[in-house]
Amino acid sequence: MKLNELSDNPGATKGKKRIGRGPGSGMGKTGGRGIKGQKSRSGVAIKGYEGGQMPLYQRLPKRGFNKPNRKAFSVINLGLIQKFIDEGKIDVKADITEDALIASGLVRRKKDGIRVLAKGDFKAKANITVTGASKGAVEAVAKAGGSLTVTTPAAAE
Repeated sequence: MKLNELSDNPGATKGKKRIGRGPGSGMGKTGGRGIKGQKSRSGVAIKGYEGGQMPLYQRLPKRGFNKPNRKAFSVINLGLIQKFIDEGKIDVKADITEDALIASGLVRRKKDGIRVLAKGDFKAKANITVTGASKGAVEAVAKAGGSLTVTTPAAAE
């Protein structure tokens, strides 16, 4: 078998319908749009229009609220910190701060702070200082013999 002998199964592909190419094509003149009316014209967008009745998307109740000044944290797991410590990208002897995490390449940017979560195994005896942490993360670091300090973020102005 050669590459030029490969072909699709019969009926697997269907040709593109070429609209507006003369009467012999069966899709000529009006191009399948019928005669006159709003839908036969170009530039018509009436997807949600219901003939003047209030459209469904406007009748449905609005729910929820997006807080405009919410805090966005960079989230990392303890397992990832342990992986970077094992690879020698993070020094355990020095305090692990947010700047150290960024310098190691574990976090790209700080946003409104870095939050540590408890997913993964953590064995290193390390002192970590971050903006936020889950209770499980604090317990896991304490169990490994280290400390996880949560600082309050400075008021962004």
